[in-house]
Amino acid sequence: MPRKIFDSHLEELHVDLLRMGSMAEKQLFQSIESLVNQDEALARKVIDNDDIVDDMQKDIESKAIRLIALQHPLAIDLRNIFTTTKIVTDLERMADHAVDIAKVTKRIKNEKPIKALLDIPKMASIVREMIRESLDAYVNADVERAYEICKKDDEVDYIYKQVFSDLLLMMMEDPKTINQATQYILICKYLERIADHTTNICESTIYLVTGEQIDLNE
Repeated sequence: MPRKIFDSHLEELHVDLLRMGSMAEKQLFQSIESLVNQDEALARKVIDNDDIVDDMQKDIESKAIRLIALQHPLAIDLRNIFTTTKIVTDLERMADHAVDIAKVTKRIKNEKPIKALLDIPKMASIVREMIRESLDAYVNADVERAYEICKKDDEVDYIYKQVFSDLLLMMMEDPKTINQATQYILICKYLERIADHTTNICESTIYLVTGEQIDLNE
C-alpha cells in the first residue's frame, strides 16, 4: 500500500474517532437533559442509541486491524493506530455511563426532585467541555493543552465531593430522601468517571506526541 493511501486511511480513522466522540458527547448531553426534564422518552433514546456507539467502536477497531495488516507500519504509525483504538475504548465507556444516567432518569421519573438540579448539570457541562477539548488536543497533537484540560478534573472532583456531602446530610435528616439521593450520587459518580476517561484521552495524546506514558488520574 503506497504511503499516500496509508495516510488517507489513517486520516479516515481520525475522522471516525471524532464522529464517535461527538456521538458520546451528545449521549451525555441528552442523558442530563432527560434527567432535568424527567423525559423518559429521551432517556429511552439514549439507551437505544448505545448500539450506534458500540458499532462505531467495532468499525474503527476493524479498520485499525486492517490498516496494520495491509502494511508494516512505522513505529510512529503503530503508536498512532494504538492511540486511536485506546481513545475509542474510552469514548465507548463514556457513552456507557451516559446510558447509566438515562437509566436513573427512568427509575426516578415520577418522583419530585428532593433538591434543585443545579450542581449535576454544572458538573456535566464541565465534563462535556473536557470531552470536546480533549479531542481537540488529540487532533492538534497539543500536549500543553492536554495537561491543562486535566486540571478541570479537579473541578469535577470538587463538585462531586460537595454534592455527596449535601446529599449525605439530607439522607441523615430525612430517610425518605435516601432512594433519590442515592441515585443522584450515582449520577455524580458516572460523571466523575467520564471526566477520568477524558483524562485518559489527554494521556493518550501525550503518549502519541512524546512516546511517554504518564498517569494524570492520580
